[in-house]
Amino acid sequence: MKKSKSGLKIWIIAACIAAALIVVYLVFVLFFQSHFCFGTSIDGIDVGGCSVEEVKQLIAEEIDKYSLEISVREGDSEEVSGSSIGVEPVFNGEIEEMLEQQNSFAWLGILFEKRELELEKTVSYDEAALKSVSSKLSFMQKENQREPVDATCSEYIKGEGYVLIPADFGTTIKEQKFYEVVDEAIRALEPRVDLDKKDCYEEPAILDNDKKLLSMIEDLNHYADMTITYDFMEKTEVLDGEIISTWLHVEDWKVYLDEEAVLAYVKDLGKKYNTAYQPKTLETSYGTTVTISGGFYGWRIDSSGEMEQLLADLEAGEDVKREPVYLQTANSHGENDYGDSYVEINLTAQHLFLYEDGELVVESDFVSGDVADGNATPTGAFGLTYKTKNAILRGADYETPVTYWMPFYGDYGMHDATWRSKFGGNIYKTNGSHGCINMPLSVAKTIYEVVEKGYPVLVYTLPGTESIAVQKQDAQTVVNLINTIGIVTLESENAINIARNLYNALPESAREYVTNYDTLVAAEAALAQLKAEAQPAEQPAG
Repeated sequence: MKKSKSGLKIWIIAACIAAALIVVYLVFVLFFQSHFCFGTSIDGIDVGGCSVEEVKQLIAEEIDKYSLEISVREGDSEEVSGSSIGVEPVFNGEIEEMLEQQNSFAWLGILFEKRELELEKTVSYDEAALKSVSSKLSFMQKENQREPVDATCSEYIKGEGYVLIPADFGTTIKEQKFYEVVDEAIRALEPRVDLDKKDCYEEPAILDNDKKLLSMIEDLNHYADMTITYDFMEKTEVLDGEIISTWLHVEDWKVYLDEEAVLAYVKDLGKKYNTAYQPKTLETSYGTTVTISGGFYGWRIDSSGEMEQLLADLEAGEDVKREPVYLQTANSHGENDYGDSYVEINLTAQHLFLYEDGELVVESDFVSGDVADGNATPTGAFGLTYKTKNAILRGADYETPVTYWMPFYGDYGMHDATWRSKFGGNIYKTNGSHGCINMPLSVAKTIYEVVEKGYPVLVYTLPGTESIAVQKQDAQTVVNLINTIGIVTLESENAINIARNLYNALPESAREYVTNYDTLVAAEAALAQLKAEAQPAEQPAG
């Protein structure tokens, strides 16, 4: 009997405990119909045991702490606090819906599950306040913003050529985009926004990878990276990007060469290195140095031909070493362009010399153009035009066959003159040629066998190198003129002046043959006395 009472007591206790648990469970079921279950969080906020209003209050408190960090392209990040722009939560019944969807009878399971819920947050803020606050941010100040700059090409840089100057993206804010991005961040309560990643900056129109720009730079360097070396034997002239770059211009991304500038360079090259038509200095076979100013012999660059070749080289874009394109060449690029192979013709002495590689091959007297008839042979530095055998020389009143014909300046040339029995002296003064150099047949043959087209022919005068016979003849002419003066009168002035001029024209070596020079000096003195006596006496002042 005692045992049965004890068992009943246990059952009663158990029933009471169960009933109590059921009551507790039901109490929580009822509680969780208006409150969120323990273990529940919304947007990371623990809302277990909270009513809807309490949850709203917790969220509002959290939003009160909100601020937006704004990262910029250059400089430090800046913040906009939620309180400064009046950020407030906007509840649209979502919390109530969450609570309704909560199974209050499953509260015990939720307790161990730890439910994490997320709201589609909706906030409101004062847009005018945002603009006011933003306008005070450092990166929004115009003076702190830098305009974007397009990528471009540098000027020519020695040793580097043309290089890309990268675009400068600057720091200019696109305001409309900025406010759109910030608005989106605030409404989502995002803690941070990166303006660079959100495309809030003005961009350059031309970027570093622009195909047209890169192609243009490549084309510029096609020209500027090359070197053309002109070979002038003893000297070189280097044409490189430093000069070539000044010839380049760009239109619509295309690179063009300024052909006028190229031609000007070629012409300047000619001015610097052409020797044609320039005076020549010759150390004569007589030991005296003369300057020969006439004639066309020398180097002469073909401007149009060289320009054409230069343009072709530039288009090819490869390094080149070469001579210029010449219209006319000479023997040497040294001090004397005629080198050491030339024909030396002294009109004064009526004597010539043929040199080949510095060695004297032949020398001879000759007869040049007739001075009395106005056919004097021109002086100058010339180049042999051509040579031929058995030519017939024709003029207005002559037709003369010659065996060796070697013209060097128009119709002037060297040839044999078998009709002459004498050469040299002063034959040329009254019985000379039509301007050619007449020489013995054997001499003409020797010269003909040595010279070729372009061979230098140097023609000059050198007073004092006349033969002794010629000097004596010229001196005798002066002696005769002095003897004709006779008794000096005022009418003798013209004769005296003529004698004086002819005497002065004689080389020093010929003057010693004027044996009556003292008579000329005395006549000049007597004339001066007569002229003084013929002057009217000065009248005294009265």
